[in-house]
Amino acid sequence: MKLVFLGTGAGIPAKNRNVSSIVLDLSEERGTIWMFDCGEATQQQILHTTIKPRKIEKIFITHMHGDHIYGLPGLLGTRSFHEGKSPLTIYGPSGIKKFVEQTLKLSYTHLQYPIVIKEIEEGGAVFEDEQFIVQSGKLEHGIPSFGYRIVEKDLPGRLLVDRLQQLGVKPGPLYKKLKNGETIELPDGRILNGQDFLGAPKKGRIVAILGDTRYCQQSVELAKNADIVVHEATFAHEEETLAHNYYHSTTVEAAKVALEANAQNLWLTHISSRYQGDEDMQKLVSEARAVFPKSDVAYDFLSVPIPRKE
Repeated sequence: MKLVFLGTGAGIPAKNRNVSSIVLDLSEERGTIWMFDCGEATQQQILHTTIKPRKIEKIFITHMHGDHIYGLPGLLGTRSFHEGKSPLTIYGPSGIKKFVEQTLKLSYTHLQYPIVIKEIEEGGAVFEDEQFIVQSGKLEHGIPSFGYRIVEKDLPGRLLVDRLQQLGVKPGPLYKKLKNGETIELPDGRILNGQDFLGAPKKGRIVAILGDTRYCQQSVELAKNADIVVHEATFAHEEETLAHNYYHSTTVEAAKVALEANAQNLWLTHISSRYQGDEDMQKLVSEARAVFPKSDVAYDFLSVPIPRKE
């Protein structure tokens, strides 16, 4: 599991930062990719990576501002050209269904795969299977904007092979059943419960990807105990009033969310184009780290591995 930042700028493209898009690469976990927001020229950004559009399984849109959705119709079409055949699901606020359907219709774009669009009203669980649960929450922005909390479910602990060998149980099909927690009967009549031969479960990972927002308690809830929080920091701390007026956050406010959520790491994104060069980036990082030491500013094409907890 890793995050790949395709666009980390705010509002309009800049020379060094495209507009918003983030990929959660789940190639090892489920052989697919999830995308969060799809600003203008996202598919152009993809060309500089190893990401394959046909592998995109789900797209989560935080809100309907153009810098978060204008790249979506083109990417959907490109996925067809790249032999994408598997179903794709889009999650997003009210209006995302009409936007996608109308742009595809008016541009005469025919997709070679089924598409499902699920609109979110107030948040809650939007997806769950045996591996993951994705929850959404409504943030504080000028239009409906959502954050997403991606929770990997705990994995079973390792099979305690030494204990089984001490009991004379040899490797084979029975090991698989025990690994699955099943109860088995040995040839000599002994009954073994698989749960008794598993180590401690491996804790799943948690990622919080938040849309545009002022500081709010919902952000803290979505980020609770997360391994990584991705939070907008459109403005430096000195522009706190401006940030509030435009329904955005500062570096310090983003860091405050991570601190109160007891998160492990914070990545700042959605950076205003007024901040350029190393000196400005160091200023933004320093402001955030003064509140939450494990803070960094994301940049386009940054790849962040998310190691599994031991």
